Amino acid sequence: MIRIALCLLTLLWSVNGAVAQESAPPDGDPLFDIAGQYAEVEPPQPTADPSRVEVVELFWYGCPHCYTFEPHLKEWLAGKPDHVDFRRTPAVFRKNWIPHAQAYYAAAALGVLDQFHSPLFKALHEDKRQIYTPAELADFVAEQGIDRAAFIDAYNSFAVKSKVKQAIVMTQRYGITGVPAVVINGKYRTSGSIANGFPGVIDVMNVLIEQERKELRTQHARHEPVRATH
Repeated sequence: MIRIALCLLTLLWSVNGAVAQESAPPDGDPLFDIAGQYAEVEPPQPTADPSRVEVVELFWYGCPHCYTFEPHLKEWLAGKPDHVDFRRTPAVFRKNWIPHAQAYYAAAALGVLDQFHSPLFKALHEDKRQIYTPAELADFVAEQGIDRAAFIDAYNSFAVKSKVKQAIVMTQRYGITGVPAVVINGKYRTSGSIANGFPGVIDVMNVLIEQERKELRTQHARHEPVRATH
């Protein structure tokens, strides 16, 4: 019986080893160098424009790691490829994260994210200010020269609250367990904890973006009509 058990264990180890080898990208594949530094989103989520590569950052203003990631992300955005669409989604893991998410979408609705996004990060993490409640956020936006009444109206609007509900859903669907996190084309997610830090996140993003760009070009070529020759 002991020999049979050992044989069964050996067989299981062999099978598991074979599966692991099959699932790992082969040497020479662009994904080989970043193996283990990203995870697949299951199931893949739809993107706004299937003809382009979409990159989504999930963040929370109260997260010091998100603030640390900002300079890396801004540098990448300065040279963002033309075929890439980038957007931010405020992650919502807890009820007390909702005010920041609501404020982000309110600022976006008013077209004042430039006056709101980076200044709020700085106020929270450099100036150590307490800006977490709706009243504190309204006071803060007024300091930035944003119309307080217009902000409050947008903050409490149905459209903004709907976007926050969608953000809660997407936080779950992307399989995010912490922030900051980045999702590439609805298929892959990565973060500093698995990509060897934030410079690694940017490297992983670039590889996966290029991979998706090639895939889109291949799909386009398959569906391109064949022109008749004379």
